[in-house]
Amino acid sequence: MFCVRLRHYLAKLALARGNGRVHSRFTMKKTPKRWGDSTTAIHLGEKRHGIGAAVGTTISRTSNFTFASTAEMKRWAEGKSSAYIYTRYGNPTLTTAEEKLAALEGAEAAVMAASGMAAISSTLLAVLSSGDELIATRQVYGGSYRLMRDTFPRLGIVVRLVESDLAGIEELVTAKTKALYIETPTNPTLRIVDVEKAAAFAKKHDLVSIIDGTFASPVLQKPIEMGFDVVVHSATKFLAGHSDVIAGAAAGSRKWIHHVRENIIHLGGSMDPEAAFLLIRGMKTLEVRVKKQCENAMIVAKYLEGHRKVKRVHYPGLASHPDHKLAKKQMRGFGAMLAFDLKAGLPAARRFCDRVKLFLLAASLGGVESLVILPIYTSHYGLSPEELRNAGVEPGTVRVSVGLEDADDLIEDLRQALG
Repeated sequence: MFCVRLRHYLAKLALARGNGRVHSRFTMKKTPKRWGDSTTAIHLGEKRHGIGAAVGTTISRTSNFTFASTAEMKRWAEGKSSAYIYTRYGNPTLTTAEEKLAALEGAEAAVMAASGMAAISSTLLAVLSSGDELIATRQVYGGSYRLMRDTFPRLGIVVRLVESDLAGIEELVTAKTKALYIETPTNPTLRIVDVEKAAAFAKKHDLVSIIDGTFASPVLQKPIEMGFDVVVHSATKFLAGHSDVIAGAAAGSRKWIHHVRENIIHLGGSMDPEAAFLLIRGMKTLEVRVKKQCENAMIVAKYLEGHRKVKRVHYPGLASHPDHKLAKKQMRGFGAMLAFDLKAGLPAARRFCDRVKLFLLAASLGGVESLVILPIYTSHYGLSPEELRNAGVEPGTVRVSVGLEDADDLIEDLRQALG
């Protein structure tokens, strides 16, 4: 009986405060100044004070939720209440993850999705309709590229591609252009797009600006602060960081995240509470993981650049990278991703990947384990020779996700695999 009375009291309190929820959203109080990223990721969106409070994040493992009354059910149906009703629409565990990411990105709101592609497609379709046009950088993740190349034309959406330096972008704008989509650093050759320049272009032409920030994560790059409307992530990667969950996310203004959330609900790309818990756990160590991975990646990149069998290393932390100065200007670190081209081409690349012992031959990225893959067989499989050239991918290109192992051990594995 006490629990019933308490729930009704909390419902009235929430409504009196005007937040429209019938449950109590236990969140940390605002601090006098903005917290650092690690503090934000660990504490925001959680209540861990008081007798018996759980230190770990609670998983709300339920498909549906009760209403306080039929009156509240009616309010929900009329769009006057944002009470939890069904986990496809929202869930307390997802809310915690969303509040953490929004704070990390400096965004008004965030929404979780079942995968990175669910977040990307739901975000783009929140802006684009049949007859609209999209300008996108040519070098993007293979899944994003296939969405634009194969699916969007069937929906009546035209995609115009621009190089990563944005040269000639003004010539691509028409009366039908509605959005700009960029990815930086790019997958897999780590080209850097000028975020502030891209944001200024979008604002000039009244376009919605969307950026895939997966490779950088919010601890290395904050696109919202640089003028972008929405940032999307494959949260599977650095945000979760342990190679054990598939997840996606989008963060931005309340207006656009509301539309993205609607698409996720309608198209069914909602995140499961168990996945949200794993994502929250991963975000709590995001900054320390990425910092160490950046250190390891620089050591690996320098070693590879000096190897006689390596033709080129793609890593923005190297002075030889064409976008090194830009990366240094707009990022707080050069990231844990790199790629390199072997002089002897595909046979040498396959031989290398078959010989590694510590590095794992596996797709995905951003986990604690170091990985290698061949883009022509994974993210960029099925692209024509011209499309591969435009993406900067050679048959002998190897993509590397650098993990948290000891750097000396990583170098020794590279030495023997290239030997």
